[in-house]
Amino acid sequence: MKIKQTYLQKIQLFKTELKSIKKLLLISSMLRLSVFILIFLGIYFLWGNTQWIIAEVLIGFTLFFVLISRHVNLQQKRNRLEALIQINKTEVEVLKGNFSDLFSGKEYENPKHEFSQDVDLFGEKSFFQYLNRTALLQGEKKLVKILTENSIENIEIKQKAIKDLSDKIDYRQEFSALALLSREEEEEKSPQNNLEILQKHSFFTPKKAKLISWIFTGISLGVIFAYFTDLIPVGWLVLWLFLGLIISGLYIKKVNLLSAQVSKMQKTFRQYHQLVELIENTDFTAEKLIKNKELLSSKGKKASVVLKEFSKAIDALDQRNNLLFGFLGNGFLLWDLRQSARLEKWIKTNINQAEIWFEVIAEMDAYHTLGNFAFNHPEYVFPKITKNKTILNAKEAVHPLIFEEAITNDIKIDKEEFLIITGANMAGKSTFLRTISLQILMSNIGLPVRASFCEYSPIKLITSMRTVDSLAEESSYFYAELSRLKFIIDQLKNDEYFIVLDEILKGTNSKDKAIGSRKFLEKLVASQSTGIIATHDLSLCEVAEKLPQVRNHYFDAQIIEDELYFDYKFKEGICQNMNASFLLRKMNIVDE
Repeated sequence: MKIKQTYLQKIQLFKTELKSIKKLLLISSMLRLSVFILIFLGIYFLWGNTQWIIAEVLIGFTLFFVLISRHVNLQQKRNRLEALIQINKTEVEVLKGNFSDLFSGKEYENPKHEFSQDVDLFGEKSFFQYLNRTALLQGEKKLVKILTENSIENIEIKQKAIKDLSDKIDYRQEFSALALLSREEEEEKSPQNNLEILQKHSFFTPKKAKLISWIFTGISLGVIFAYFTDLIPVGWLVLWLFLGLIISGLYIKKVNLLSAQVSKMQKTFRQYHQLVELIENTDFTAEKLIKNKELLSSKGKKASVVLKEFSKAIDALDQRNNLLFGFLGNGFLLWDLRQSARLEKWIKTNINQAEIWFEVIAEMDAYHTLGNFAFNHPEYVFPKITKNKTILNAKEAVHPLIFEEAITNDIKIDKEEFLIITGANMAGKSTFLRTISLQILMSNIGLPVRASFCEYSPIKLITSMRTVDSLAEESSYFYAELSRLKFIIDQLKNDEYFIVLDEILKGTNSKDKAIGSRKFLEKLVASQSTGIIATHDLSLCEVAEKLPQVRNHYFDAQIIEDELYFDYKFKEGICQNMNASFLLRKMNIVDE
Protein backbone atom coordinates (compact mmCIF):
# COMPACT_ATOMS: atom_id res chain seq x y z
CA MET A 1 0.00 0.00 0.00
CA LYS A 2 2.87 2.37 0.71
CA ILE A 3 4.17 1.97 -2.87
CA LYS A 4 0.69 2.56 -4.31
CA GLN A 5 0.25 5.65 -2.14
CA THR A 6 3.54 7.04 -3.46
CA TYR A 7 2.24 6.82 -7.02
CA LEU A 8 -1.15 8.31 -6.13
CA GLN A 9 0.51 11.30 -4.45
CA LYS A 10 2.64 11.90 -7.53
CA ILE A 11 -0.41 11.80 -9.78
CA GLN A 12 -2.07 14.51 -7.69
CA LEU A 13 1.07 16.65 -7.63
CA PHE A 14 1.56 16.49 -11.39
CA LYS A 15 -2.12 17.20 -12.07
CA THR A 16 -1.84 20.41 -10.03
CA GLU A 17 1.26 21.49 -11.98
CA LEU A 18 -0.44 20.60 -15.27
CA LYS A 19 -3.39 22.83 -14.46
CA SER A 20 -1.05 25.82 -14.00
CA ILE A 21 0.81 25.09 -17.25
CA LYS A 22 -2.44 24.94 -19.22
CA LYS A 23 -3.37 28.41 -17.93
CA LEU A 24 0.02 29.76 -19.06
CA LEU A 25 -0.46 28.16 -22.48
CA LEU A 26 -3.77 29.96 -22.90
CA ILE A 27 -2.16 33.29 -21.98
CA SER A 28 0.73 32.56 -24.36
CA SER A 29 -1.66 31.86 -27.23
CA MET A 30 -3.46 35.17 -26.66
CA LEU A 31 -0.15 37.07 -26.55
CA ARG A 32 0.99 35.59 -29.86
CA LEU A 33 -2.30 36.46 -31.48
CA SER A 34 -2.10 40.03 -30.12
CA VAL A 35 1.44 40.57 -31.44
CA PHE A 36 0.46 39.19 -34.85
CA ILE A 37 -2.50 41.59 -35.06
CA LEU A 38 -0.35 44.53 -33.88
CA ILE A 39 2.19 43.84 -36.63
CA PHE A 40 -0.46 44.29 -39.33
CA LEU A 41 -2.00 47.28 -37.57
CA GLY A 42 1.45 48.86 -37.52
CA ILE A 43 1.85 48.27 -41.24
CA TYR A 44 -1.56 49.85 -41.82
CA PHE A 45 -0.83 53.01 -39.77
CA LEU A 46 2.76 53.37 -41.08
CA TRP A 47 1.83 52.81 -44.73
CA GLY A 48 3.91 55.07 -46.93
CA ASN A 49 6.91 55.19 -44.58
CA THR A 50 9.02 52.26 -45.87
CA GLN A 51 11.81 52.59 -43.31
CA TRP A 52 9.46 52.53 -40.34
CA ILE A 53 7.47 49.63 -41.79
CA ILE A 54 10.64 47.55 -42.25
CA ALA A 55 11.77 48.36 -38.70
CA GLU A 56 8.30 47.60 -37.28
CA VAL A 57 8.07 44.28 -39.16
CA LEU A 58 11.56 43.20 -38.04
CA ILE A 59 10.89 44.04 -34.38
CA GLY A 60 7.38 42.59 -34.47
CA PHE A 61 8.32 39.27 -36.00
CA THR A 62 11.36 38.97 -33.70
CA LEU A 63 9.00 39.28 -30.72
CA PHE A 64 6.56 36.89 -32.37
CA PHE A 65 9.28 34.23 -32.81
CA VAL A 66 10.36 34.70 -29.16
CA LEU A 67 6.76 34.07 -28.09
CA ILE A 68 6.57 30.98 -30.32
CA SER A 69 9.73 29.62 -28.68
CA ARG A 70 8.26 30.28 -25.23
CA HIS A 71 5.00 28.60 -26.25
CA VAL A 72 6.87 25.51 -27.50
CA ASN A 73 8.68 25.30 -24.13
CA LEU A 74 5.35 25.45 -22.31
CA GLN A 75 3.97 22.72 -24.56
CA GLN A 76 6.96 20.54 -23.74
CA LYS A 77 6.35 21.07 -20.02
CA ARG A 78 2.70 20.14 -20.51
CA ASN A 79 3.63 17.00 -22.45
CA ARG A 80 6.17 16.05 -19.79
CA LEU A 81 3.60 16.37 -17.01
CA GLU A 82 1.04 14.37 -18.97
CA ALA A 83 3.66 11.63 -19.45
CA LEU A 84 4.49 11.64 -15.73
CA ILE A 85 0.82 11.30 -14.83
CA GLN A 86 0.43 8.36 -17.20
CA ILE A 87 3.59 6.71 -15.86
CA ASN A 88 2.20 6.76 -12.32
CA LYS A 89 -1.27 5.66 -13.41
CA THR A 90 0.32 2.66 -15.12
CA GLU A 91 2.15 1.69 -11.93
CA VAL A 92 -1.05 1.89 -9.89
CA GLU A 93 -2.81 -0.44 -12.32
CA VAL A 94 0.08 -2.91 -12.49
CA LEU A 95 0.17 -3.12 -8.69
CA LYS A 96 -3.47 -4.26 -8.93
CA GLY A 97 -2.45 -6.94 -11.43
CA ASN A 98 -3.85 -5.06 -14.42
CA PHE A 99 -1.14 -5.03 -17.09
CA SER A 100 -2.77 -6.65 -20.13
CA ASP A 101 -2.92 -3.27 -21.91
CA LEU A 102 0.87 -2.95 -21.85
CA PHE A 103 3.06 -4.05 -24.77
CA SER A 104 3.31 -7.85 -24.64
CA GLY A 105 6.58 -8.27 -26.52
CA LYS A 106 5.02 -11.07 -28.59
CA GLU A 107 7.30 -10.22 -31.52
CA TYR A 108 10.27 -11.30 -29.39
CA GLU A 109 8.97 -14.85 -28.87
CA ASN A 110 11.54 -17.42 -29.99
CA PRO A 111 10.76 -21.16 -29.65
CA LYS A 112 14.42 -21.97 -30.30
CA HIS A 113 15.74 -19.93 -27.39
CA GLU A 114 17.15 -21.74 -24.35
CA PHE A 115 14.15 -20.92 -22.15
CA SER A 116 12.06 -17.91 -23.21
CA GLN A 117 9.19 -19.88 -24.78
CA ASP A 118 8.76 -22.19 -21.78
CA VAL A 119 8.77 -19.60 -18.99
CA ASP A 120 6.29 -17.23 -20.69
CA LEU A 121 8.95 -14.56 -21.02
CA PHE A 122 7.17 -12.79 -23.89
CA GLY A 123 3.58 -12.58 -25.07
CA GLU A 124 0.23 -11.97 -23.36
CA LYS A 125 0.38 -12.16 -19.56
CA SER A 126 4.14 -12.65 -19.79
CA PHE A 127 6.90 -11.63 -17.42
CA PHE A 128 8.13 -9.09 -19.99
CA GLN A 129 4.70 -7.49 -20.21
CA TYR A 130 4.61 -7.21 -16.43
CA LEU A 131 8.19 -5.96 -16.09
CA ASN A 132 8.81 -3.71 -19.07
CA ARG A 133 8.70 0.08 -18.58
CA THR A 134 11.25 1.09 -21.18
CA ALA A 135 10.41 4.40 -22.81
CA LEU A 136 12.61 4.06 -25.90
CA LEU A 137 12.56 1.48 -28.67
CA GLN A 138 16.31 0.93 -28.26
CA GLY A 139 15.86 0.62 -24.51
CA GLU A 140 13.20 -2.02 -25.12
CA LYS A 141 15.56 -3.98 -27.38
CA LYS A 142 18.31 -3.69 -24.76
CA LEU A 143 15.96 -5.06 -22.10
CA VAL A 144 15.08 -7.99 -24.38
CA LYS A 145 18.79 -8.69 -24.80
CA ILE A 146 19.33 -8.60 -21.02
CA LEU A 147 16.45 -11.01 -20.46
CA THR A 148 17.55 -13.49 -23.12
CA GLU A 149 21.35 -13.42 -23.13
CA ASN A 150 21.51 -16.08 -20.38
CA SER A 151 24.58 -14.46 -18.84
CA ILE A 152 25.86 -15.26 -15.35
CA GLU A 153 28.58 -12.62 -15.36
CA ASN A 154 28.85 -9.78 -12.81
CA ILE A 155 25.54 -10.52 -11.07
CA GLU A 156 26.46 -8.64 -7.91
CA ILE A 157 27.44 -5.59 -9.98
CA LYS A 158 24.04 -5.75 -11.69
CA GLN A 159 22.30 -6.06 -8.32
CA LYS A 160 24.01 -2.92 -7.02
CA ALA A 161 22.99 -0.97 -10.12
CA ILE A 162 19.36 -2.07 -9.73
CA LYS A 163 19.36 -1.23 -6.01
CA ASP A 164 20.82 2.21 -6.77
CA LEU A 165 18.17 2.94 -9.40
CA SER A 166 15.39 1.55 -7.23
CA ASP A 167 16.01 4.36 -4.75
CA LYS A 168 15.82 7.07 -7.44
CA ILE A 169 12.14 7.16 -8.35
CA ASP A 170 12.10 10.88 -9.26
CA TYR A 171 15.10 10.49 -11.57
CA ARG A 172 13.70 7.34 -13.19
CA GLN A 173 10.31 8.90 -13.85
CA GLU A 174 11.80 12.13 -15.17
CA PHE A 175 13.96 10.10 -17.58
CA SER A 176 11.00 8.03 -18.72
CA ALA A 177 8.78 11.07 -19.25
CA LEU A 178 11.41 12.81 -21.39
CA ALA A 179 12.19 9.61 -23.27
CA LEU A 180 8.55 8.90 -24.04
CA LEU A 181 8.38 12.24 -25.84
CA SER A 182 11.13 11.15 -28.22
CA ARG A 183 10.22 7.49 -28.70
CA GLU A 184 10.08 6.32 -32.30
CA GLU A 185 8.27 3.04 -32.90
CA GLU A 186 9.73 2.52 -36.38
CA GLU A 187 13.23 1.10 -36.65
CA GLU A 188 14.01 3.39 -39.62
CA LYS A 189 13.53 6.40 -37.32
CA SER A 190 15.64 5.03 -34.48
CA PRO A 191 18.70 6.93 -33.20
CA GLN A 192 21.00 4.24 -34.57
CA ASN A 193 19.46 4.60 -38.02
CA ASN A 194 19.85 8.38 -37.78
CA LEU A 195 23.53 7.97 -36.97
CA GLU A 196 24.01 5.65 -39.95
CA ILE A 197 22.48 8.29 -42.22
CA LEU A 198 24.82 10.96 -40.83
CA GLN A 199 27.84 8.67 -41.18
CA LYS A 200 27.06 8.37 -44.92
CA HIS A 201 26.59 12.11 -45.39
CA SER A 202 28.42 13.73 -48.33
CA PHE A 203 30.02 16.97 -47.13
CA PHE A 204 29.57 19.99 -49.40
CA THR A 205 30.23 23.27 -47.56
CA PRO A 206 33.53 25.10 -48.27
CA LYS A 207 36.20 24.97 -45.56
CA LYS A 208 35.86 28.70 -44.92
CA ALA A 209 32.06 28.70 -45.12
CA LYS A 210 31.60 29.94 -41.55
CA LEU A 211 34.10 32.78 -41.99
CA ILE A 212 32.59 33.76 -45.34
CA SER A 213 29.09 33.90 -43.88
CA TRP A 214 30.18 36.09 -40.96
CA ILE A 215 32.04 38.50 -43.24
CA PHE A 216 28.97 38.68 -45.49
CA THR A 217 26.76 39.28 -42.42
CA GLY A 218 29.03 42.10 -41.26
CA ILE A 219 28.83 43.79 -44.65
CA SER A 220 25.04 43.28 -44.67
CA LEU A 221 24.71 45.12 -41.35
CA GLY A 222 26.76 47.95 -42.79
CA VAL A 223 24.55 48.12 -45.91
CA ILE A 224 21.37 48.10 -43.77
CA PHE A 225 22.79 50.85 -41.54
CA ALA A 226 23.77 52.90 -44.58
CA TYR A 227 20.27 52.56 -45.99
CA PHE A 228 18.53 53.66 -42.76
CA THR A 229 20.87 56.65 -42.47
CA ASP A 230 20.19 57.62 -46.10
CA LEU A 231 23.78 57.01 -47.17
CA ILE A 232 22.69 54.65 -49.96
CA PRO A 233 19.44 54.28 -51.91
CA VAL A 234 17.09 51.29 -51.48
CA GLY A 235 18.33 49.86 -54.79
CA TRP A 236 21.73 49.06 -53.30
CA LEU A 237 20.04 47.30 -50.37
CA VAL A 238 17.95 45.19 -52.76
CA LEU A 239 21.00 44.44 -54.91
CA TRP A 240 22.96 43.18 -51.88
CA LEU A 241 19.97 41.11 -50.78
CA PHE A 242 19.80 39.35 -54.14
CA LEU A 243 23.57 38.75 -54.14
CA GLY A 244 23.12 36.80 -50.91
CA LEU A 245 20.21 34.85 -52.38
CA ILE A 246 22.30 33.95 -55.44
CA ILE A 247 25.21 32.67 -53.29
CA SER A 248 22.77 30.65 -51.14
CA GLY A 249 21.11 29.32 -54.28
CA LEU A 250 24.35 27.67 -55.38
CA TYR A 251 23.98 25.18 -52.49
CA ILE A 252 20.20 24.96 -52.26
CA LYS A 253 19.78 21.34 -53.47
CA LYS A 254 22.35 19.96 -51.05
CA VAL A 255 21.06 22.13 -48.22
CA ASN A 256 17.52 20.90 -48.90
CA LEU A 257 18.68 17.29 -48.65
CA LEU A 258 20.61 17.91 -45.42
CA SER A 259 17.70 19.87 -43.96
CA ALA A 260 15.23 17.08 -44.79
CA GLN A 261 17.46 14.49 -43.14
CA VAL A 262 18.27 16.34 -39.92
CA SER A 263 14.75 17.69 -39.45
CA LYS A 264 13.55 14.10 -39.01
CA MET A 265 16.19 13.67 -36.30
CA GLN A 266 15.41 16.85 -34.40
CA LYS A 267 12.92 15.22 -32.05
CA THR A 268 15.47 12.58 -31.10
CA PHE A 269 18.42 14.92 -30.56
CA ARG A 270 16.35 17.50 -28.66
CA GLN A 271 15.19 14.91 -26.14
CA TYR A 272 18.42 12.92 -26.00
CA HIS A 273 20.50 15.88 -24.92
CA GLN A 274 18.01 16.32 -22.06
CA LEU A 275 18.23 12.62 -21.16
CA VAL A 276 22.02 12.75 -21.14
CA GLU A 277 21.99 15.93 -19.05
CA LEU A 278 19.70 14.21 -16.54
CA ILE A 279 22.15 11.28 -16.24
CA GLU A 280 25.10 13.68 -15.91
CA ASN A 281 23.42 15.56 -13.08
CA THR A 282 22.49 12.45 -11.10
CA ASP A 283 24.79 11.02 -8.43
CA PHE A 284 25.15 7.25 -8.64
CA THR A 285 26.80 4.89 -6.17
CA ALA A 286 26.81 1.70 -8.25
CA GLU A 287 29.98 0.96 -10.24
CA LYS A 288 28.09 0.07 -13.44
CA LEU A 289 26.11 3.33 -13.44
CA ILE A 290 29.18 5.44 -12.65
CA LYS A 291 31.02 3.90 -15.62
CA ASN A 292 28.07 4.64 -17.90
CA LYS A 293 28.07 8.23 -16.70
CA GLU A 294 31.81 8.54 -17.41
CA LEU A 295 31.18 7.53 -21.03
CA LEU A 296 29.08 10.65 -21.52
CA SER A 297 31.84 13.06 -22.40
CA SER A 298 33.88 14.11 -25.43
CA LYS A 299 37.22 15.90 -25.30
CA GLY A 300 36.43 17.47 -21.95
CA LYS A 301 32.91 18.51 -22.94
CA LYS A 302 29.76 16.95 -21.54
CA ALA A 303 27.79 14.84 -24.00
CA SER A 304 24.64 16.82 -23.19
CA VAL A 305 26.34 20.04 -24.31
CA VAL A 306 27.57 18.45 -27.54
CA LEU A 307 24.16 16.95 -28.36
CA LYS A 308 22.48 20.25 -27.53
CA GLU A 309 24.78 22.01 -30.00
CA PHE A 310 23.58 19.68 -32.76
CA SER A 311 19.94 20.13 -31.73
CA LYS A 312 20.34 23.92 -31.81
CA ALA A 313 22.04 23.75 -35.21
CA ILE A 314 19.09 21.75 -36.57
CA ASP A 315 16.69 24.31 -35.10
CA ALA A 316 18.67 27.11 -36.67
CA LEU A 317 18.66 25.49 -40.12
CA ASP A 318 14.92 24.81 -39.79
CA GLN A 319 14.30 28.56 -39.58
CA ARG A 320 14.69 28.56 -43.38
CA ASN A 321 11.22 26.99 -43.53
CA ASN A 322 9.78 30.31 -42.42
CA LEU A 323 9.39 32.10 -45.76
CA LEU A 324 10.14 35.60 -44.45
CA PHE A 325 13.13 34.55 -42.38
CA GLY A 326 14.42 32.21 -45.12
CA PHE A 327 14.27 35.07 -47.64
CA LEU A 328 15.95 37.70 -45.44
CA GLY A 329 18.28 35.28 -43.63
CA ASN A 330 19.80 33.89 -46.78
CA GLY A 331 19.85 37.29 -48.48
CA PHE A 332 21.65 39.13 -45.67
CA LEU A 333 23.25 36.36 -43.51
CA LEU A 334 23.93 33.42 -45.85
CA TRP A 335 21.97 31.50 -43.23
CA ASP A 336 21.73 28.13 -45.01
CA LEU A 337 25.45 28.03 -45.73
CA ARG A 338 26.42 28.97 -42.17
CA GLN A 339 24.12 26.45 -40.45
CA SER A 340 24.99 23.67 -42.91
CA ALA A 341 28.69 24.23 -42.17
CA ARG A 342 27.89 24.17 -38.46
CA LEU A 343 26.07 20.82 -38.80
CA GLU A 344 28.78 19.28 -40.96
CA LYS A 345 31.49 20.27 -38.50
CA TRP A 346 29.51 18.57 -35.70
CA ILE A 347 29.06 15.41 -37.77
CA LYS A 348 32.78 15.17 -38.52
CA THR A 349 33.75 15.72 -34.90
CA ASN A 350 31.16 13.79 -32.88
CA ILE A 351 29.31 11.17 -34.91
CA ASN A 352 31.33 8.17 -33.67
CA GLN A 353 31.15 9.26 -30.04
CA ALA A 354 27.40 9.84 -30.33
CA GLU A 355 26.93 6.14 -31.09
CA ILE A 356 28.40 5.32 -27.66
CA TRP A 357 26.16 7.90 -25.98
CA PHE A 358 23.03 6.48 -27.56
CA GLU A 359 24.03 2.99 -26.40
CA VAL A 360 24.44 4.30 -22.85
CA ILE A 361 20.98 5.89 -22.99
CA ALA A 362 19.45 2.60 -24.19
CA GLU A 363 21.12 0.62 -21.41
CA MET A 364 20.07 3.12 -18.77
CA ASP A 365 16.50 2.96 -20.05
CA ALA A 366 16.55 -0.83 -19.71
CA TYR A 367 18.05 -0.71 -16.21
CA HIS A 368 15.46 1.84 -15.11
CA THR A 369 12.87 -0.86 -15.80
CA LEU A 370 14.77 -3.25 -13.53
CA GLY A 371 15.10 -0.57 -10.86
CA ASN A 372 11.39 0.14 -11.12
CA PHE A 373 10.63 -3.57 -10.58
CA ALA A 374 12.78 -3.65 -7.45
CA PHE A 375 11.08 -0.49 -6.14
CA ASN A 376 7.63 -2.00 -6.68
CA HIS A 377 8.58 -5.14 -4.77
CA PRO A 378 10.39 -4.17 -1.55
CA GLU A 379 9.34 -7.52 -0.05
CA TYR A 380 11.39 -9.43 -2.64
CA VAL A 381 14.98 -10.43 -1.79
CA PHE A 382 18.17 -10.09 -3.76
CA PRO A 383 19.77 -13.56 -3.97
CA LYS A 384 22.97 -14.03 -2.06
CA ILE A 385 25.50 -15.03 -4.71
CA THR A 386 27.73 -17.96 -3.70
CA LYS A 387 30.13 -20.43 -5.26
CA ASN A 388 29.34 -23.45 -3.14
CA LYS A 389 27.77 -26.76 -4.15
CA THR A 390 24.21 -25.55 -3.61
CA ILE A 391 22.83 -24.17 -6.85
CA LEU A 392 19.58 -22.82 -5.42
CA ASN A 393 18.33 -22.58 -1.86
CA ALA A 394 15.09 -20.58 -1.71
CA LYS A 395 12.62 -20.22 1.13
CA GLU A 396 8.94 -19.41 0.59
CA ALA A 397 9.35 -19.05 -3.17
CA VAL A 398 6.36 -17.90 -5.27
CA HIS A 399 5.84 -17.11 -8.97
CA PRO A 400 5.98 -13.29 -9.43
CA LEU A 401 2.81 -13.22 -11.55
CA ILE A 402 0.56 -14.80 -8.92
CA PHE A 403 -1.21 -11.78 -7.44
CA GLU A 404 -3.63 -13.36 -5.01
CA GLU A 405 -2.40 -14.86 -1.77
CA ALA A 406 -0.19 -17.73 -2.87
CA ILE A 407 1.12 -20.95 -1.37
CA THR A 408 4.87 -20.71 -0.84
CA ASN A 409 7.42 -23.49 -1.27
CA ASP A 410 11.02 -24.13 -0.29
CA ILE A 411 13.54 -25.69 -2.63
CA LYS A 412 17.14 -26.71 -2.22
CA ILE A 413 19.04 -28.33 -5.03
CA ASP A 414 22.76 -28.99 -5.17
CA LYS A 415 25.14 -29.08 -8.10
CA GLU A 416 24.91 -32.31 -10.17
CA GLU A 417 21.61 -33.19 -8.50
CA PHE A 418 18.35 -33.97 -10.34
CA LEU A 419 14.85 -33.80 -8.91
CA ILE A 420 11.97 -35.88 -10.28
CA ILE A 421 8.59 -34.27 -9.58
CA THR A 422 5.42 -36.31 -9.84
CA GLY A 423 1.93 -35.16 -9.10
CA ALA A 424 -1.73 -35.03 -9.93
CA ASN A 425 -3.11 -32.88 -12.70
CA MET A 426 -3.44 -29.19 -11.72
CA ALA A 427 -1.55 -29.84 -8.48
CA GLY A 428 1.08 -27.18 -9.25
CA LYS A 429 3.96 -28.97 -10.99
CA SER A 430 4.16 -26.70 -14.05
CA THR A 431 3.75 -23.50 -12.03
CA PHE A 432 6.53 -24.67 -9.71
CA LEU A 433 8.84 -25.37 -12.65
CA ARG A 434 8.21 -21.87 -14.01
CA THR A 435 8.73 -20.39 -10.55
CA ILE A 436 12.17 -21.98 -10.27
CA SER A 437 13.04 -21.10 -13.88
CA LEU A 438 12.10 -17.44 -13.34
CA GLN A 439 14.06 -17.36 -10.07
CA ILE A 440 17.17 -18.41 -11.97
CA LEU A 441 16.48 -15.96 -14.81
CA MET A 442 15.78 -13.06 -12.43
CA SER A 443 18.83 -13.91 -10.32
CA ASN A 444 21.09 -13.93 -13.37
CA ILE A 445 20.03 -10.44 -14.48
CA GLY A 446 20.37 -9.03 -10.95
CA LEU A 447 16.70 -8.73 -9.99
CA PRO A 448 15.27 -9.52 -6.56
CA VAL A 449 13.15 -12.68 -6.41
CA ARG A 450 9.86 -13.44 -4.72
CA ALA A 451 11.05 -15.38 -1.68
CA SER A 452 11.91 -14.71 1.94
CA PHE A 453 15.46 -16.00 1.43
CA CYS A 454 17.51 -16.99 -1.60
CA GLU A 455 21.03 -18.31 -1.91
CA TYR A 456 22.22 -18.90 -5.44
CA SER A 457 25.28 -20.20 -7.26
CA PRO A 458 25.04 -18.78 -10.81
CA ILE A 459 24.22 -21.15 -13.64
CA LYS A 460 22.67 -20.74 -17.08
CA LEU A 461 19.13 -21.94 -17.72
CA ILE A 462 17.79 -24.30 -20.39
CA THR A 463 14.32 -25.80 -20.61
CA SER A 464 11.97 -28.11 -22.49
CA MET A 465 8.46 -27.54 -21.21
CA ARG A 466 6.26 -26.42 -24.07
CA THR A 467 7.29 -28.05 -27.34
CA VAL A 468 5.19 -27.28 -30.44
CA ASP A 469 5.10 -28.95 -33.82
CA SER A 470 5.58 -26.94 -37.01
CA LEU A 471 3.43 -27.34 -40.10
CA ALA A 472 5.67 -24.86 -41.90
CA GLU A 473 8.68 -27.08 -41.32
CA GLU A 474 6.60 -30.26 -41.73
CA SER A 475 7.76 -31.57 -38.37
CA SER A 476 5.66 -33.74 -36.08
CA TYR A 477 5.21 -33.07 -32.38
CA PHE A 478 7.44 -36.00 -31.49
CA TYR A 479 10.16 -34.86 -33.88
CA ALA A 480 9.96 -31.36 -32.39
CA GLU A 481 10.42 -32.88 -28.92
CA LEU A 482 13.45 -34.87 -30.04
CA SER A 483 14.93 -31.79 -31.68
CA ARG A 484 14.54 -29.84 -28.46
CA LEU A 485 16.18 -32.59 -26.39
CA LYS A 486 19.05 -32.81 -28.88
CA PHE A 487 19.43 -29.03 -28.62
CA ILE A 488 19.82 -29.40 -24.85
CA ILE A 489 22.41 -32.16 -25.18
CA ASP A 490 24.39 -30.10 -27.71
CA GLN A 491 24.35 -27.04 -25.44
CA LEU A 492 25.62 -29.13 -22.50
CA LYS A 493 28.76 -29.91 -24.49
CA ASN A 494 29.77 -26.26 -24.32
CA ASP A 495 28.53 -25.02 -20.95
CA GLU A 496 26.83 -25.82 -17.64
CA TYR A 497 23.06 -25.38 -17.42
CA PHE A 498 20.25 -25.79 -14.96
CA ILE A 499 17.85 -28.04 -16.89
CA VAL A 500 14.07 -27.86 -16.46
CA LEU A 501 11.98 -30.52 -18.20
CA ASP A 502 8.21 -31.02 -18.14
CA GLU A 503 6.75 -34.33 -19.26
CA ILE A 504 9.16 -35.15 -22.07
CA LEU A 505 8.44 -37.57 -24.96
CA LYS A 506 4.69 -36.99 -24.82
CA GLY A 507 4.52 -37.69 -28.54
CA THR A 508 5.03 -41.46 -28.26
CA ASN A 509 3.36 -44.43 -26.54
CA SER A 510 3.57 -44.84 -22.78
CA LYS A 511 5.99 -47.77 -22.77
CA ASP A 512 8.35 -46.13 -25.25
CA LYS A 513 8.05 -42.89 -23.34
CA ALA A 514 8.99 -44.54 -20.04
CA ILE A 515 12.06 -46.22 -21.51
CA GLY A 516 13.16 -43.11 -23.43
CA SER A 517 12.63 -40.74 -20.49
CA ARG A 518 14.63 -42.99 -18.19
CA LYS A 519 17.56 -43.26 -20.62
CA PHE A 520 17.56 -39.51 -21.22
CA LEU A 521 17.56 -38.78 -17.48
CA GLU A 522 20.39 -41.25 -16.93
CA LYS A 523 22.37 -39.52 -19.68
CA LEU A 524 21.86 -36.11 -18.03
CA VAL A 525 22.94 -37.48 -14.65
CA ALA A 526 26.00 -39.13 -16.23
CA SER A 527 26.95 -35.76 -17.74
CA GLN A 528 26.96 -34.31 -14.17
CA SER A 529 24.07 -31.98 -14.99
CA THR A 530 21.70 -30.29 -12.57
CA GLY A 531 17.98 -29.83 -12.93
CA ILE A 532 14.35 -30.83 -12.49
CA ILE A 533 12.02 -33.06 -14.47
CA ALA A 534 8.26 -33.26 -13.94
CA THR A 535 6.41 -36.38 -15.02
CA HIS A 536 3.22 -38.41 -14.63
CA ASP A 537 5.21 -41.58 -15.21
CA LEU A 538 5.80 -43.08 -11.75
CA SER A 539 8.20 -45.69 -13.18
CA LEU A 540 10.73 -42.89 -13.79
CA CYS A 541 10.97 -42.46 -10.03
CA GLU A 542 12.76 -45.82 -9.84
CA VAL A 543 15.91 -44.12 -11.16
CA ALA A 544 16.39 -42.62 -7.70
CA GLU A 545 16.91 -46.11 -6.29
CA LYS A 546 20.02 -46.63 -8.42
CA LEU A 547 21.37 -43.09 -8.76
CA PRO A 548 22.06 -41.15 -5.55
CA GLN A 549 22.08 -37.88 -7.51
CA VAL A 550 18.34 -38.24 -8.17
CA ARG A 551 15.67 -37.36 -5.58
CA ASN A 552 11.91 -37.74 -5.78
CA HIS A 553 9.44 -34.98 -4.89
CA TYR A 554 5.76 -34.52 -5.57
CA PHE A 555 2.62 -32.40 -5.52
CA ASP A 556 -0.55 -34.23 -4.68
CA ALA A 557 -4.31 -33.86 -4.49
CA GLN A 558 -6.89 -35.29 -2.13
CA ILE A 559 -10.49 -36.27 -2.78
CA ILE A 560 -12.60 -35.41 0.24
CA GLU A 561 -16.38 -35.93 0.17
CA ASP A 562 -16.28 -36.20 -3.61
CA GLU A 563 -14.41 -32.91 -3.99
CA LEU A 564 -10.84 -32.36 -5.14
CA TYR A 565 -8.48 -30.40 -2.89
CA PHE A 566 -4.95 -29.16 -3.64
CA ASP A 567 -2.48 -27.89 -1.10
CA TYR A 568 0.16 -26.94 -3.76
CA LYS A 569 2.96 -27.96 -1.38
CA PHE A 570 6.27 -29.36 -2.61
CA LYS A 571 6.96 -32.60 -0.74
CA GLU A 572 9.58 -35.33 -0.65
CA GLY A 573 8.60 -38.69 -2.08
CA ILE A 574 6.42 -40.04 -4.88
CA CYS A 575 2.84 -38.99 -5.58
CA GLN A 576 0.27 -41.71 -5.01
CA ASN A 577 -2.94 -39.82 -5.79
CA MET A 578 -3.78 -39.16 -9.44
CA ASN A 579 -6.98 -37.41 -10.48
CA ALA A 580 -7.60 -37.81 -14.22
CA SER A 581 -10.39 -40.37 -13.82
CA PHE A 582 -12.02 -38.37 -11.06
CA LEU A 583 -12.00 -35.18 -13.18
CA LEU A 584 -13.43 -36.97 -16.22
CA ARG A 585 -16.31 -38.22 -14.08
CA LYS A 586 -16.76 -34.96 -12.17
CA MET A 587 -17.08 -32.97 -15.40
CA ASN A 588 -19.54 -35.51 -16.83
CA ILE A 589 -17.16 -36.43 -19.64
CA VAL A 590 -17.44 -40.12 -18.76
CA ASP A 591 -20.02 -42.11 -16.81
CA GLU A 592 -19.62 -43.33 -13.24
